[in-house]
Amino acid sequence: MTKKPTQLAYVHAYEYIRDRILSGELERGTKLVEERLAEEMGISRTPVRDSIRKLEQEGLIKQKCVVNPSDMDLRHVFQVRTLLEGFAANYCATYITDEALAKLKNCVDIGRTGTIEEVMAANKEFHEIIVGATNNPVMIDIFDRMQSIIYLFRKTVVLHKRPLLIEEHHDIYEAIRQHHADEAERLMKEHLQLDLEFCLNRMKG
Repeated sequence: MTKKPTQLAYVHAYEYIRDRILSGELERGTKLVEERLAEEMGISRTPVRDSIRKLEQEGLIKQKCVVNPSDMDLRHVFQVRTLLEGFAANYCATYITDEALAKLKNCVDIGRTGTIEEVMAANKEFHEIIVGATNNPVMIDIFDRMQSIIYLFRKTVVLHKRPLLIEEHHDIYEAIRQHHADEAERLMKEHLQLDLEFCLNRMKG
């Protein structure tokens, strides 16, 4: 029970700092001062310190200074993500459990009918289920370290209603359900490439 407020404070601090970096409010090179951030949020320094450490792993902070990712940084992250999730989709077509498959279908359904918040959550879960189904801790760890960039893209494609987003999720789900491994991999890679191009064009706009 005592862990819960600390965990909530950490999540709040992580999201607060991440969102201010990704929105450009905290500019490249800005030095992050734990005491000031803790005071702004009304929390202790520990969750702020833990959040900064996590964001350093995700590439948004370096030596306590903000690093705003460039277009090339984003492309590099997505090259790794595409390889990783392409493999994961291929793997899922053979090994995914019935329970995980049902959860995947639920994510697609929510994507069609849910609120913006629900669609955001379902989009996140859809990709996490596929990567998690590999049961590969190294792969899951690499995926976890890309979460800030993935969040930025997820927010952009959902809020700006990227065309055919949910249809692509449905097609990936169907390929996995029908055990078409190569097709699932191809569809996932195409899906992520379309996400990347859509988001980069939006950011330029």
